[in-house]
Amino acid sequence: MKYVGLQTQIQRNNTYSVLLLLSFPAILLGMTWVFLAVINYFSNTSGYDDRGYSVNYLDSDAVNEQFLSIMPWVVGVVAVWFVIAYFSNVKMIQQATGAHEVTRRENPRLYNIVENLTMTCGMSMPKINIINDPQLNAFASGIDEKSYTVTVTTGLLDLLNDDELAGVIGHELTHIRNRDTRLLITSIIFVGIVSTLMALIARALYYTFIYGGSGSRRRSSSNGKNNGMGIVVVLLIGLVCAALAYLFTLITRFAISRKREFMADAGGAEMCGNPLALASALRKISNDPGLGGVGREDIAQMYIVHPQSLTKGFLNAINSMFSTHPSTQRRIEILEQF
Repeated sequence: MKYVGLQTQIQRNNTYSVLLLLSFPAILLGMTWVFLAVINYFSNTSGYDDRGYSVNYLDSDAVNEQFLSIMPWVVGVVAVWFVIAYFSNVKMIQQATGAHEVTRRENPRLYNIVENLTMTCGMSMPKINIINDPQLNAFASGIDEKSYTVTVTTGLLDLLNDDELAGVIGHELTHIRNRDTRLLITSIIFVGIVSTLMALIARALYYTFIYGGSGSRRRSSSNGKNNGMGIVVVLLIGLVCAALAYLFTLITRFAISRKREFMADAGGAEMCGNPLALASALRKISNDPGLGGVGREDIAQMYIVHPQSLTKGFLNAINSMFSTHPSTQRRIEILEQF
């Protein structure tokens, strides 16, 4: 694997963050334009063809006019949503995982390991969180010096020895040094916005079928056709939203390259001075990764080992193709070659 310096990696991650900030509004606005275009197309008829079917057409000028009028609202809502989520991500992650901050007095072993590693690499001391969970997990989070946090589970603390724990902490500190956490949180927020919109569309589809379908039986045939066309429009909008959301998910997965995990492994091995200890830790963690009761993919993207059990069957295969984490076995093999 080609060597990439710390400053180069930080610069790349900052560039990726800017690209994500630009690409997401573009995709969302494009989805909005398609939504308006579909509604406009099925609302405009220019007569009937030889078979008696209405001929629809797209009034692009009207669509563009509507798009320009609502564009500031779309951008404004998304911007406010993003800012709130971006600066409250620490509390959101703590609430989702049940993590709590610890001091040197509460856990001197963990605190001293983190402090020694940060002094070794010359970085500021992050916050330290612990999750009371028997499963094995660790992750880094935060967007700046005030919010950078390293989180571990009690299960991890109980199972790993000091050398193995130092390797894991070094891995997470490398994510912070490389600004991986800032990039990851940016992508998680954007995907969360799309997922929320998808959920709203799915709910609209559900109620359209349940209530729209039963009511149409009692209406005239012409009204029935109109209702059916309305359902088709909603379906098309849902499909477009799903395709765009899926595309954006793929983009963010590619932006958060698997190489970042390899680089964090290398950084962790360098910090602790014992690659085999980190390899041993990864082998132990892979037997029981994750967090009990936290089955959220956005949170799982931060774990040191991704629990593939979150998705099964076909979805698991798709997630594996675009996973932010490479094979744990491959990571162990590379560490054992140091």
